[in-house]
Amino acid sequence: MKPIISIIDGIARHPDWRMAEPINLDILPGEQIAICGNNAMGKSRLVEIITGHYPLLRNEVHYGFDNTGTEAGTPTQKRLISEQMRFISFRDSYGEQDGTYYYQQRWNQHDIDENTPTAGSLLDKIPEFNQGLREKLYSMFALDSVLDKYIISLSSGELRKFQLTRALLTAPRVLILDNPFIGLDAETRKLLRGLLERLTQETELTVILVLSKYDDVPEFITHIIPVEGLKAMPKETRKNFMQNVHTCHEALPQSLAEWIVNLPHKDISSIPFYPQNGGEILNLKDVSIRYGKRTILKDLNWTVCEGERWALQGENGAGKSTLLSLVCADNPQSYACNISLFGHKRGSGESIWQIKRHIGYVSPEMHRTYLRDLPAIDIVASGLSDSVGLYCRPRPEQRDICHKWMEVFGISHLCDRTFLRLSSGEQRLCLLARAFVKDPELLILDEPLHGLDLNNRQRVREIIKLFCQRPHKTLIMVTHYKEELPDCITHNLTLKKNL
Repeated sequence: MKPIISIIDGIARHPDWRMAEPINLDILPGEQIAICGNNAMGKSRLVEIITGHYPLLRNEVHYGFDNTGTEAGTPTQKRLISEQMRFISFRDSYGEQDGTYYYQQRWNQHDIDENTPTAGSLLDKIPEFNQGLREKLYSMFALDSVLDKYIISLSSGELRKFQLTRALLTAPRVLILDNPFIGLDAETRKLLRGLLERLTQETELTVILVLSKYDDVPEFITHIIPVEGLKAMPKETRKNFMQNVHTCHEALPQSLAEWIVNLPHKDISSIPFYPQNGGEILNLKDVSIRYGKRTILKDLNWTVCEGERWALQGENGAGKSTLLSLVCADNPQSYACNISLFGHKRGSGESIWQIKRHIGYVSPEMHRTYLRDLPAIDIVASGLSDSVGLYCRPRPEQRDICHKWMEVFGISHLCDRTFLRLSSGEQRLCLLARAFVKDPELLILDEPLHGLDLNNRQRVREIIKLFCQRPHKTLIMVTHYKEELPDCITHNLTLKKNL
């Protein structure tokens, strides 16, 4: 049987792209693959070699589907290999790689004109390979409600649905998805698994999933390619892999746990724009946000008091990211709403930086648009001044704090490695250290465990819990996985999507 993808003694030409050992790999027709491994083990590097992005030194990757095959019983038109293989990477799943997708740009309506693409206009440009599939995808992902929305106004979850739909509509022979389930609510994850399973049964589609969470491996996956220490291990059946997978996790070292708990307490009486003697951290009264004909938030009332730890939940497109952008003053409409933050009504003379000095923040959107290729230690240090990039050299004692927080998150060995050379999981840990480095009074963590393996997810949950044990610490955390919430959560707010 001719393999769909075959690599024999594959060695990347550039030394920086190489795995620790030559790659030997066959993917056969009918096999559905998951590439699994912990963060920084080499999963993404292996995929870049499979897709031909990293050329090989001697033997090239051999593809068994060039200009052949069928889609739902219809012969495939002759197409390039690149047209028959679709790869949605971690960053691609949050929009176009133009660096402009962020809250300020998302809601800045004067940047939108008649040439700004909507989700529907981009999907309409894709040739009709399978009209039935288009209708199925639109229905499953409820895309009819977002087709008229501009790409820059889609939530992170809606963007993932859009990108998946756009890839599937091109009728690829091989579909490679990097952590496809993160950022999707529980119902959409279930629907996506069902759709991929059905497509693999009804067509010749080969699916390759890149996963850090072993419990995300769907039932339709037939084989696993484990990746350990930059080595592509021999392919094995899903059943055998799941029976032998290592699920124990390493606890945060006791010395680091004690360091977090024993950090010096701030004298809040000397902090400007902060409520004295505790009190309200956040108060929203009858807040409504509309863009064109769409209502994102409607008459929302919400009060968060000091010391509370909130879980913010809701389906994709319910307005979670919009709400957080109001809190962080990243949304231009935040000054038109009745919002009080840290005991002061928004617009009462405070600057954005006086607000942000109390907030530690990380989100999928921040991760996607953070394209500064600076040393990791400088990325962490930028959190001291809430800048994108480092413009003021930290004092020696500040740099020591940065090193310590990197040690807490298990990435101290990456201090001098530049940000864009880190794996997506390492980048997320780096941005988390950036959020904690100034010892903020309010932590806003939007899907903080995206792309992290089991060990790192458990480690970050423990860090959050320990940090919030200290006085004057308040937490707002967003996740679509209830099991990711730390034990310290005291309150819950669930947003409903406005239709």
